[in-house]
Amino acid sequence: MNKNFTDLALAILRIGFSGMMLTHGIPKISMLSDPSGFPDPLGLSPTVSLVLTLIGEVVAPILILIGLKTKLAAIPAAITMLVAAFVVHGADPLAKKEMALLYLFAFTVIFLAGPGRLSIDGRKGN
Repeated sequence: MNKNFTDLALAILRIGFSGMMLTHGIPKISMLSDPSGFPDPLGLSPTVSLVLTLIGEVVAPILILIGLKTKLAAIPAAITMLVAAFVVHGADPLAKKEMALLYLFAFTVIFLAGPGRLSIDGRKGN
C-alpha cells in the first residue's frame, strides 16, 4: 500500500515551525508599551522594527499555523528571519545565526510548497 503523506508533512512543518516561532514573538508584544530599547537593525526606528518583527514572528506564524493565506504569510516570516540571520547576527558565528536560518528554510519551503490540504487554504481549494 503506497500512501502519500505530503499533506500531513506540510501540516507538521507549518504547525511545528509556526508554533515554535510564536514562542519568540509573543514575549515581544509587551515591548509595544516602550519600544525604545528594541534593536533597529535597518535604521527604520525601534517602533517600526518592533512592529515589523511582530508581523513576522506573531501575525504571519498564526496565519501559517492555521493555514490561512499561507503562502503570503510565509513572506514576512521568511524576511524577518533573513534580517535576523544576516543583519542582526551577520557578524556572529554560524552557531548564533543557525536558528534564524532554520526558520528561514522552513518558511521558504512553506512558501514554495503551500499549506497542503490539511489547512484552511487547502479546504477552500487555494
